[in-house]
Amino acid sequence: MSVRDLIPWSRGSSQVPNVYRGDDMDPFLSLHRNDNRLFDEVFRGFGSPSLFGDTPFNGAWPHVEIEENDNEIRITAEVPGTDPDAVEVLLEDGLLTLRGENKRETEDKDRRFSERYYGRFERRLVVGRQVDEDKVTATFKNGLLAVTLPKTEKARANVKRIKIDRTK
Repeated sequence: MSVRDLIPWSRGSSQVPNVYRGDDMDPFLSLHRNDNRLFDEVFRGFGSPSLFGDTPFNGAWPHVEIEENDNEIRITAEVPGTDPDAVEVLLEDGLLTLRGENKRETEDKDRRFSERYYGRFERRLVVGRQVDEDKVTATFKNGLLAVTLPKTEKARANVKRIKIDRTK
């Protein structure tokens, strides 16, 4: 089989390629275009600016871990390489905001590729009004920001355990 046999020439002529002309499009070309459109839509959001600042891959950064028990909510955020003085923690109307900035240590003009993140970041998390705002604490150690949000007495008293029926 020659390479010419693999090229989608039109049936009427062996020298003229089958070009898109309305409804008589080659089904393989249609499949190819639809696949390209699908991949374009899936990866469209990567690299575009976010409403909450520039974030790697336009995702939520810094990455957080949230733990909750009857007494408190504990949020741990990864902010490696960030100066603790460049991080700000705000709590207003049940909305916890973590913001800061990673600055470059040097301006290296010869660097061609870097996966490290530099720039401003902001992450907003809804914690609700069940938090005692006067007792919130934050610590920073080894690139981890830990925010402890104790619950109010009223929130702790309103916890209702619901029995789960295990019958099928």
